[in-house]
Parts: sequence; C-alpha cells; structure tokens
Amino acid sequence: MSNDVSPRSRAHGGLRSERCRSEFPSQGSDTFDAPQTSRHVGEQAPTALHIPAAEGRLSGRRALLVMLVAVICVLAAVAVAGACSAEQASVVDFAARNLAPCPAHPFGTDWMGRDMLARTLAGLSTSIGVGLLAAGASSAIALVLAAAAALGGPRVDAAVEWLIDLVMGIPHLVLLILISYALGRGTVGVLVGIAVTHWPSLARVLRGEILQVRTQPFFACSTALGISRVRLVATHLVPHVLPQYLVGLVLLFPHAVLHEASITFLGFGLSPEQPAIGVILSEAMSYLTSGAWWLAVFPGLALLACVLLFDRAGALLRRLSNPEGVQA
Repeated sequence: MSNDVSPRSRAHGGLRSERCRSEFPSQGSDTFDAPQTSRHVGEQAPTALHIPAAEGRLSGRRALLVMLVAVICVLAAVAVAGACSAEQASVVDFAARNLAPCPAHPFGTDWMGRDMLARTLAGLSTSIGVGLLAAGASSAIALVLAAAAALGGPRVDAAVEWLIDLVMGIPHLVLLILISYALGRGTVGVLVGIAVTHWPSLARVLRGEILQVRTQPFFACSTALGISRVRLVATHLVPHVLPQYLVGLVLLFPHAVLHEASITFLGFGLSPEQPAIGVILSEAMSYLTSGAWWLAVFPGLALLACVLLFDRAGALLRRLSNPEGVQA
C-alpha cells in the first residue's frame, strides 16, 4: 500500500489547520482575537426573566408618582375652583341669556343668563365632595365586613357572603334610587344610597387578602400568644391590606360620581337649587331642541373628564402598589 496522501486529503487538512489557528492562536502570539460571540467585561448580558425599567429621570416608580400627583393636583384645582365660583354660578343676568360660547363666557350662558363655566365648576366640586364622602363610607363598610367575615368564624363568613350576593344581585341604580327616595332624596339620601350599594366588590377582595394573611406564620404565632382580635386587625391585617384598600377606595370615586349625577338627572338625587352636574344636564334637556347644545355638551364632557381622571388615579395607584407594574 502506498504512503502518499492524495491532494484532496491534503487540501482538507490544510483548511482544518488554518481554521484551528484562527480560532485558537498560540500562546506566544502578541495579539489575541477573541471570537465574535464573546462579550466585553463591563457589558451585562440580558436576562430573560426580568426586563428592567427604562432608565432616565422619570422612569418606573418616580414617573408613576409624578403622574399620580399631577392627577390629584388637577382634581384638587377643579374642586377649589368650583367652591370659589359657587356664588358666581347663581348670578342671574337676563340681558345675557342663551349666549353661545364666547370669550366672555367660554361655556355660554343658560336661559337665565347664568355663566355655564361657573355652574359646571360648581357642579364638579359638588360631585367630587359627594363622591369622596360616599366612597370613604362605602370602603369603610367593606373593610369592616371583610374583617368580620375572615375572623368571625364560618357562620359570620357565610352571613357576609350571603349579604354580598344579595346586594350584588340587585342593580346598583335601582337600589340607589329606592334608598335615596326612602330617605327623602337630597344630599343625605344620595350619600347613604351610594355608601350602602358600592361596598360588595371591595369587601370580597379584602376578604380574600385577609384570609391569605391568616395563613402566614406570624399570624399563627400572634394568635397562639393570646393577642386579641382587635389588636390582630390593627397590627397585622390593616397594614397588609392597606394597598388594596386604597386602590379600591380611589376606584370607587368614579362610580360614586357617575351614580350621583345619574340619580340627580332622574330627579331622585340632589335638590334643583344645588348646581350639580345632574341638575344641569336635566334642565338642559328642555333647551336642546332650540339649539342650545352648549348647555349639555360642556357639562357632560367635564363630568367625563373628571371621571377619567379618577379612574387614571386609581390605575396609577394600583401600579404603584404592584412591584411588577412599576417595572413595566
């Protein structure tokens, strides 16, 4: 057998040796060219399990806080402006009645010459005040009933669940009208009606959170040490459910404002003497056919903007309370 190697084999061998020398140079060479897949020492490889938030002055939690503060400042400014323009909203000027929007009256005037911008701001201030009081009372009811259901034993839990199903089974608007009419309508009837009808969803959420806290070891240790239930609620349960409670409280505001305007528009809410958005829209229905479109369009858009701002504040607060949402 001949020991000569064919030219084809020598060619393949030469290619393999050149490839090896290019990828793995000798130790005595002065330069070392790393493969293209290698990374610099200071460069961090991206991870698939976590995507960091965008870098910058306004990113992550800081951006959410700035937006939340801005929304709260806008709502506070609307409430203060409405409170300051309450007297101007009732000023009658028959010489300037039914004026279309103009520089002197940006929202126009009504059939009595009252400035619609002042009336809209006063109505929004009234709606915000009613919404705050009603949402606060409703969220307090939800927290108390949720704590009673989670800590009161099986019978109390079953009773609270039955009450939640009962209230949620009745349409909010129908139950709200019945309660407000039974209490003589007015501000008290609206407040009590909204507070009594808007707590079930938040109570169900808080009940689940409290039941989850009960399974933690620190809660079992506190119970074994003989700590009273009132102290357990104050020191362990309330701090853990406070983020969910605040989010639910803020998200109750738009529902309270819309339902207050709805039943007032139907005649079962606030009195006609108050400059509420529902009263303004109800009175404007008689003048829309005569072409006075501004009597309903601007107050309706202002109410929609106020509700959207409340909803945006609740969404931002929810993202702030959620660690994963801050990184989005």
